[in-house]
Amino acid sequence: MPGTACLMTPFKRILLQQAGRNPSQKTVNKYWTSQTTTLNFDDFCTILKKEKPATKTELLEAFGKIDTDNTGYILHDELYKILTTRGEKMTLDEVSTITKQADFNCRGKLDYNKFCDLYMTTSEQCCRTAREKLEVDSRLKQQQFGSQAETSSEGITMPVSKPSPRISRKTDHKLAPTKGDSRTPSRPSSAQSCKASISTTLSLGTSSNKSTKLIEPDTMKEWHCAQSKGCFYLEEDGEIISHKYKLNLPQRSTVCITIKPLNIRQVEGKSCHWLSVDTALYILKENETQENLQLVSFTEQQNKEMFGWKGELGSGIYWLLPFTTGCRLKKVKAQMTGEAKLVYRGEDGELALTKEFRAALSDIFETIDLDGNGLLSLEEYNFFELRTSGEKCDEEAWAVCKENFDMKKNELTRQGFMDLNLMEANDREGDPSDLWVTLLSLGYNKALEMTEACPFVIDIYAEKCKPRIKAIYLEAGSSQLNRAVCKSVVNKGEAKVMDGCENIIIYTYKTGRRITSVIENKSENKVIIHVNNEQSKNCLSNRGLTVFAVEVAPKSTMVSQHVMPLNEQEEWFYNCVHSLVR
Repeated sequence: MPGTACLMTPFKRILLQQAGRNPSQKTVNKYWTSQTTTLNFDDFCTILKKEKPATKTELLEAFGKIDTDNTGYILHDELYKILTTRGEKMTLDEVSTITKQADFNCRGKLDYNKFCDLYMTTSEQCCRTAREKLEVDSRLKQQQFGSQAETSSEGITMPVSKPSPRISRKTDHKLAPTKGDSRTPSRPSSAQSCKASISTTLSLGTSSNKSTKLIEPDTMKEWHCAQSKGCFYLEEDGEIISHKYKLNLPQRSTVCITIKPLNIRQVEGKSCHWLSVDTALYILKENETQENLQLVSFTEQQNKEMFGWKGELGSGIYWLLPFTTGCRLKKVKAQMTGEAKLVYRGEDGELALTKEFRAALSDIFETIDLDGNGLLSLEEYNFFELRTSGEKCDEEAWAVCKENFDMKKNELTRQGFMDLNLMEANDREGDPSDLWVTLLSLGYNKALEMTEACPFVIDIYAEKCKPRIKAIYLEAGSSQLNRAVCKSVVNKGEAKVMDGCENIIIYTYKTGRRITSVIENKSENKVIIHVNNEQSKNCLSNRGLTVFAVEVAPKSTMVSQHVMPLNEQEEWFYNCVHSLVR
């Protein structure tokens, strides 16, 4: 019932506040929809990992944007106006409760330094209380679950995610360097509760130079070719979004489809993190409707960092869905020593872009120029806008761009793109905040290193006809992709029925540098599967944990984990035990 969610809202917010968070109604609604009926412990842990508590520095910087004169105080009238008209609006009574507190009320002004101190003290006390209550129940102590909510990019029963920018370009909120995921491995409590289990062991050599059914595109020089670029972007919650494509094949033909990280300009002394990110492409045939897609195959053949598939396809429309496991494209806790400079004023007093920022913009242009013609069409530019601001540029606005920036054949040139960003800096009188929003949403850190994105390139070779590829969406892993990943493993992987529980099947499949395990629950009830990788050597899991548990819904299939070698120059040993928790 819709009313149930409304009644539960205060309880959910109090629960999160007791854990040191201060969720808005929008945040609560993100985790508790009209379809949500329960919130179990593993779901709660997932929310806490995604919603980081505010620090005193962040609070002071937020207040500092209001206190432009740096007095240390904010007038009550100004505070009333802000808190009752912006963001999640408060009532006058709620604001009055704050301003009447003697600790930080100073003659009609708020001493926000004292307010922040009290806020942090209260938050810490709430955390201590919550931990003390948690330790009373030994059954919950030290448990860590990975529910389907945590793996929405893989579980087939999850709803389709919609694209959303990491932060709106037009916001005035603080732009802090992204904090890494600080999860630490923990062991689910009672080993005696694990009754049935399956052990899978694989010993593998170095994988950096190995190939499976070597792909040699050079042998297809006479074939028709089409190409498109794209990018994987890492969201704040660890979800990965990417471009999705339609392939039009006019007639039956032998084709070769490949995907690999895009090798753009490399700066001496700086590592290109994205070049080590794994990529894959799932090929689905469109039948009567877009929703009715049939898995044809996926890129399991490997040539170094390139993955591909070669075979015969009939005429028609196909969907190409890029995929990466998240083993190497994930949140990392980087130690930032400074912030790169984006703009400066020349001797004439005019603003200009720094050499480092221009180089980054050139790389960005190379990435968003999907067809590689050296120009940005309105369609290509709108993928950029969708990612950075969540909005699109219409034909009228594009015509204005044409009047102000360099264009050729109604497409924006590289110089025009540079000038557009310079105009944005001028609009803010040199304040780089909006420019940083763009860079952060595109996966760059404050040192202008691309650490949370992976550009890639797709090549289509067809022997008998000219293929056409077109980017259609920029979104998170769809239900079609989730099903395709699971189905590919079920079709090609080794199946093991869990001892003493014939309704639970674990599938394990190795391709190139990746091992994927899938859990199938054929029973009428949800199950919790304990996963233990402690005996594995030189392995990197997309879960970020050595020991964890997953909750699998009835009559469903979901990915347990993806594993890759931590160091590709060394041998790696995969030993995973899946156990049923009763």
